Amino acid sequence: MRNVDAMIFPRWIAPVQPAGVVYREHALVIDRGKIVDCCPATTARQTYSASATYERPDHLLIPGLVNAHTHAAMSLMRGMADDLELMEWLQAHVWPAEKQWVSRDFVRDGTTLAVAEMLTGGTTCCNDMYFFPDVAAQTSADLGMRFVTGIIVLDGPSPWAADLEEYLVKGLEMRDSFRGTPLVHTIFAPHSPYTVGDEALLRVRKLADELDAPVHIHLHESAEEIEQSVARFGKRPIARLDDLGLINPQLLAVHLTQVTEEEIECLARGGARVVHCPESNMKLASGFCPVVDLVDHGITVALGTDGAASNNDLCMLGEMRTASLLGKVVSGRADALSAHETLQMATLAGARALGLDEQIGSLEPGKWADTVAIDLAALNTQPVYDPVSQLVYAASRDCVGDVWVAGRHLVVDGRLVDVDTEDLRELSARWQKRLQPFARRPENNGE
Repeated sequence: MRNVDAMIFPRWIAPVQPAGVVYREHALVIDRGKIVDCCPATTARQTYSASATYERPDHLLIPGLVNAHTHAAMSLMRGMADDLELMEWLQAHVWPAEKQWVSRDFVRDGTTLAVAEMLTGGTTCCNDMYFFPDVAAQTSADLGMRFVTGIIVLDGPSPWAADLEEYLVKGLEMRDSFRGTPLVHTIFAPHSPYTVGDEALLRVRKLADELDAPVHIHLHESAEEIEQSVARFGKRPIARLDDLGLINPQLLAVHLTQVTEEEIECLARGGARVVHCPESNMKLASGFCPVVDLVDHGITVALGTDGAASNNDLCMLGEMRTASLLGKVVSGRADALSAHETLQMATLAGARALGLDEQIGSLEPGKWADTVAIDLAALNTQPVYDPVSQLVYAASRDCVGDVWVAGRHLVVDGRLVDVDTEDLRELSARWQKRLQPFARRPENNGE
């Protein structure tokens, strides 16, 4: 018999690849952090001897969820300025708070809170865009979660850098520093067309071409963004990026709530990828991403939560349900965005959008053992006719039993192994006191 590190025996396995398949009475075999087999349970017991064996008779095993767009450190701003439209939310509350308080400590503490939340919700990889990306990446790696960190670019100064040259120099140094860290990946992250000018975008495109790295950007997030672009540049943002050569397979366009048929065709021709953030878009009244139309044009669509400041959580299970239901309403088709399709968006499509689909996103031999066991024994998930449908339409983050990243067991019975949650609560309370002056005040607080 072959000796391996671990075997997991769930009731069901949804590997995502092959698409739409659910295995029953199978086992996932893990060695040195990677999947070595996904086979019938009887075959696994006869073939392998494991140092650790996990029996999960009521659980569905899925690939780790990939949150393809977030701002992890902004967890410290959760609920600070709710029920406002995007630009008022940014200009009157978020940006002033960031100007005063964003620091290495802010990013470390906010990312710690975010990673703890994401792991207990079944997310094993996220794509982050925020200041001090080196701190965020190291924090996540120390906690054991896979992290894609953005080389952020803005036209103006920020707590991270003073100008374009410093953004790029520090970002590339960060990229080199994490080259030997398997859990950390870097991509370019120009914030948006309204905060990054043509010169900076051209520099990003050139570097991304040279390094074969994705470019992660907010795009067509709101009607106001489109109006400002037309007034300033005489064209809509997608047309502007196309003229700059950025509508290509490296582009990772986030939000896309305001797109025409011609723009969808432009994105499809260029091979661009999209990240859908339904709950944040809805909460900020930004609009609806036409996901079904994008998929019908052959565009890869991943799923993200956005930051907790505008969502207000980082729960990918909730995001899947919202995405599937919203997709049906927007398209007028009850069969649109099935449970299996939505699970694929939240796993393999996210990995593909980030250029990581050879490493994660499905439960296939050779990939990293990033996997989640979902407990479907609770009354709210009974009876189980299709475990993937129950996952998307009935389960919640409370159903997350176990989480492994690269074979490391980080969540056991819904609890974090290496994080003191009481310390995290106290840390959050300290930051709340500092940020309170920037919070939106209710018109009538009862006093």
